[in-house]
Amino acid sequence: MKACFLSTPAAVETNPLQYGEFAKPEPAGGEVLVRVQVCGVCRTDLYVIEGELPPKRSPLIPGHQVVGRIAARGAGAERFPAGTRVGIAWLHKTDGTCEYCRRGEENLCDAPLFTGYSVNGGYAEYIVAPEDFVYAIPEGFPDEQAAPLLCAGIIGYRCLKLSEIHGGERLGFYGFGAAAHVAIQVARHWGVEVYAATRDARHQALARELGAKWTGGMLEQPPVKLDAAIIFAPAGEIVPAALRALRKGGRLILGGIHMSAIPSIAYELLYQERVIRSVANNTRKDGENFLRLAAEIPVRTHVQVFALAEANRALNALKNDAIPGAAVLRVST
Repeated sequence: MKACFLSTPAAVETNPLQYGEFAKPEPAGGEVLVRVQVCGVCRTDLYVIEGELPPKRSPLIPGHQVVGRIAARGAGAERFPAGTRVGIAWLHKTDGTCEYCRRGEENLCDAPLFTGYSVNGGYAEYIVAPEDFVYAIPEGFPDEQAAPLLCAGIIGYRCLKLSEIHGGERLGFYGFGAAAHVAIQVARHWGVEVYAATRDARHQALARELGAKWTGGMLEQPPVKLDAAIIFAPAGEIVPAALRALRKGGRLILGGIHMSAIPSIAYELLYQERVIRSVANNTRKDGENFLRLAAEIPVRTHVQVFALAEANRALNALKNDAIPGAAVLRVST
């Protein structure tokens, strides 16, 4: 099969992904083989490819926002008929036995596997996954529109839930890429006022188009105090500015899997019961709840489509903030 794969982590400016033939996987018991239609390009892919996340395997096929159709089923896999359109996300599998899984916190599993990181992902014509960790994709979303929902959307939704934001409250977004451009649609559906701080004028324009009440520079203070804020950008230096924007008792959510060092924080920024909380992965329940909600709203993603062979170009564009919304690879027709 055709795939884009990584042999050694390197800066994306060096175009480290190779495009060529790769062994087609076969589904084991309880797994499905999916013919990939599209795969979203996520900032986490950058961290994997450039080695900011410690390498787990080589060679590796990245990609964890996969939309495709069931091509074959392993022994005992009966959840989806052949030909069903499905999605595969970041959480590939959990052990199901550790204390976190037993407590319903499978996103914190002690021995997880991750799509496109510890197992091969969706920058390829075929992928295998445990059927229990595969999502049904709601009707009404074209493939390329659905792909960003599977990470940017699910993680944005988990950030919103952990922020405990409610209708009529004020929410800040720091960074306005793929996750934020989906999360704002959910927040506005809930009646939340959104204030977006981001450095790129194109991203500010998209935020206003999607209903932001105010947009400004990344470290600029919004005109009002916020009930909660989410930092989507991987920049630790934003944390003090975001805390400064919160009201007493406000909640700050860190939405990335990787972030640069957070500078020293004066205690007065945390005092009066302000809270900082990170987000780690997601549960399957997060994914199921979000996809249902996305279909109800309905969420509309802004995407730029690239051919599979152009994966390096898509990653370079993403790294340079040149994509308002999300990048998606078209793998099969």
